[in-house]
Amino acid sequence: MKKEERINCFQCQYFYTTWEQAHPRGCKGYGFKTKAMPSLVVFQSSGSPCMKFKAKQR
Repeated sequence: MKKEERINCFQCQYFYTTWEQAHPRGCKGYGFKTKAMPSLVVFQSSGSPCMKFKAKQR
């Protein structure tokens, strides 16, 4: 994945932090928890960038 294609999960409204040490990051859009950034897991699993990214309201 190119740097300009990377999705910053910290700017997504579906991203959240969990209390689990083994899975500290989560995605409410896809419904999973992971140790890595959720957008990276989605890319590695599907081969395409995250399709559920929605920027947080400021």
